[in-house]
Amino acid sequence: MRNGTSVTSIGSPERAFVLHPYAKQGHVGQRTAEACLEEVVGLARAISLDVRLAEAVPIVRPRPATYFGTGTVESLGHMIEADEVGVTVFDGPLSPVQQRNLERAWKCKVIDRTGLILEIFGERARTKEGSLQVELAHLSYQRSRLVRSWTHLERQRGGFGFLGGPGETQIEADRRLIDERIVRIRRELEKVVRTRGLHRTARRRVPYPVVALVGYTNAGKSTLFNRLANAGVYAEDQLFATLDPTMRAVRLPSGRRFILSDTVGFVSSLPTTLVAAFRATLEEVLEADVVVHVRDISHPDAEAQKTDVLGVLGELGMEELRLAAMIEVRNKIDRLDAQARARQVERALHEPDTAALSAVTGEGVSTLLDLIEHRINATRRVLDIDVPLTDGATLAWLYRKGEVLSRRDDESLAHLQVGLDAADAARFEHRAAAAST
Repeated sequence: MRNGTSVTSIGSPERAFVLHPYAKQGHVGQRTAEACLEEVVGLARAISLDVRLAEAVPIVRPRPATYFGTGTVESLGHMIEADEVGVTVFDGPLSPVQQRNLERAWKCKVIDRTGLILEIFGERARTKEGSLQVELAHLSYQRSRLVRSWTHLERQRGGFGFLGGPGETQIEADRRLIDERIVRIRRELEKVVRTRGLHRTARRRVPYPVVALVGYTNAGKSTLFNRLANAGVYAEDQLFATLDPTMRAVRLPSGRRFILSDTVGFVSSLPTTLVAAFRATLEEVLEADVVVHVRDISHPDAEAQKTDVLGVLGELGMEELRLAAMIEVRNKIDRLDAQARARQVERALHEPDTAALSAVTGEGVSTLLDLIEHRINATRRVLDIDVPLTDGATLAWLYRKGEVLSRRDDESLAHLQVGLDAADAARFEHRAAAAST
C-alpha cells in the first residue's frame, strides 16, 4: 500500500496462508466453499503473495475473540509455523480485536478481505483520483483498527504534567490525524466530482452518447474495451488488472461515434468503504446513456457474479428499470466447448439485449455493436435539415444540441443530417414551424 504497511516484501514474495471460513450447515449464497477459496487465492496472488496453503474451514458460529474455536486456532497455528507463513489472508471481515488476537496466536500478520482488496487497489491505482480514493478507503478502514496497542503512551498528561487530567492518548492522537487527513481527501475528491461533472456537461454539448462497461473483476471488460476502441489498456487474466476508469471515442459501422468508458471491476462482498470511496468514479455508470454488463460466461459462478454486480449497482442508486434495460455481454465463449458455445450463441439470439462473444477473438463483437447502435438510436431521431447559411443561430443550436452526421453546403443553404434526442427534435420542429408562420 502507499499508505500503511504493505503485506508484500521488497525481496522475495511473502509466504501466505489463505483461509475461507464457511458455515457447517451449508454455504451461504450461490457459491461453493471451494469456489470462494479459489477466488480469494486469486486475490492474494494479485499482489504477488506466495500462497503456500489454502483451506476452507467450517465453523458453527464466529467467536468474538478469535473467530475460530480454540482447537481450530491451535491446529491452524501449527500449519502456519510449519510452513513459515508470514501473512494469513482471512476471507471475510475481522473485528480489530479478532485480528489482533489471531496475530498474537499465530505470530504472523493477519489481513481480512477488506484489507486484502485495499492492498490490491493500492497497487493498481495510477491516477491522482484513484490514489485519493484508495487512501480514503484505507484510512476509513484503518481508523476502525485503532485498538489499544500503545498503552505505555497513555500516561501522557495535559498541561505541564501536574495540572489537569490525562492528556491525549496515542490512539486519540492517531484517530485525530486520520480524521484530519480524511477531511482533506474528501475536499480534494469533491473537486474531482465537480471536474467530472464539467466533463460530463462538455460531453453532452458534443454530444456523443456514453456507453459504460461494468462487470465482475476479470470478466474481460478491458479486453473488450481494447477490442472496441483499439486502445492499449492493460488487460491480464488477473483479478483487478485495471482500476482507474478510461474513456475512448469509438466509431460504429454506421459512422456514428460514442464514448466508451471502462470502469473498475466488482467482486463479491465488496467492502462498503470501497463502494463509498469509488462513488465518484462509478457515477460515470449512472450517467451513461447505455450500460453494458460484461460477464465471464465460462466461469462456474457466472450467475452468482451477475447477482453481485447488480447488487452493487443497485447500492449505487441505479434504479431497477435501468438495471433491467442493460445490454448483457456473455464473454469468453472461446473458452467453452463447441456444444456449450453453440448453446450460448443460440440463447443470446432469442434473448433481448444480449450478445454472446469473445473479446479475445472478436467473434460476436459485431452483434454487440448493433445492439449499442440500436439502443442509442432508440432515444434519438435523425433529421435531414436545410438551414440558410445566414441563420447562424439555428446552425449553432443544432451543433450544440445534436450530433451533425453530415453536412453539405451550396450557395445559400447548409444541408445537414443531424441526430437529436427525441425532446430536442420536437423542440426543433416546433421552432421551425414557428419560424415559418
